[in-house]
Amino acid sequence: MTDTNPHAAFVTGASRGIGLGVALALADKGFAVALNAREGSEELKEACRAVEERGVKAVAVAGHVDDIGNHTAMLDRAEAKIGPLSTLVNNAGVSVLSRGDLLDASEDSYDRCMAVNAKALFFLSQAFAKRLVSRDRDDGRAYSIVNVTSANAAAAAINRGEYCASKAAAAMISKVFAARLGGEGIAVYDVQPGLIETAMTAGVSDDYRRRAEAGLTLIPRLGQPDDIGQVVATLAAGGLPYTTGQVVSADGGMLLSRF
Repeated sequence: MTDTNPHAAFVTGASRGIGLGVALALADKGFAVALNAREGSEELKEACRAVEERGVKAVAVAGHVDDIGNHTAMLDRAEAKIGPLSTLVNNAGVSVLSRGDLLDASEDSYDRCMAVNAKALFFLSQAFAKRLVSRDRDDGRAYSIVNVTSANAAAAAINRGEYCASKAAAAMISKVFAARLGGEGIAVYDVQPGLIETAMTAGVSDDYRRRAEAGLTLIPRLGQPDDIGQVVATLAAGGLPYTTGQVVSADGGMLLSRF
């Protein structure tokens, strides 16, 4: 029997990497998916087609998440194609302009990390939450915001300190939205990936792989976008009932205290 009121998710940074892994995992759970990326590229169109091949509705929604004034229009475009949204996945993120000594970090790099990784996440969450709070949601669906931040929200990396600062800010944003929205029946989670093999980490993936196999992670391999996708999809589908505000460390045990 066809679900007359399916879950529907808006996923930022969804044309590749973790975002695409999330979009595909959500589709496998029956979610209709709006895939967002900065530009309406062929890569985004291909990602959208890959989601549709899972048998669900999908729509490409191009737009810069750091253009705060465009958030409502992006959510409107998504809902016009796939119906009322039930989940927001804030995945879009940027790294530092260049890795190096913390004492040489530039203001431009700091501002860029903060604008995309923290400020955009805050205000897109706000726009999405206002939309949900204004509606009747007594429909049996799970409602959620899932923020994909980073293990660097907790673990310092002095060659990209501005990135760490932005992810720590994003982690706190997850907490305050969880506190505000718990009474509304909207769960908020902070998924903190560790060493994940993506285009963003391509330049250091060989080093990361060696370190993971040598024991940096308890699970001796690099994580894959699908690993994070399955974690996010489980949360979005209500797979962890009676929870909100949790940090989910999807890092292969990397940050587990041990001696």
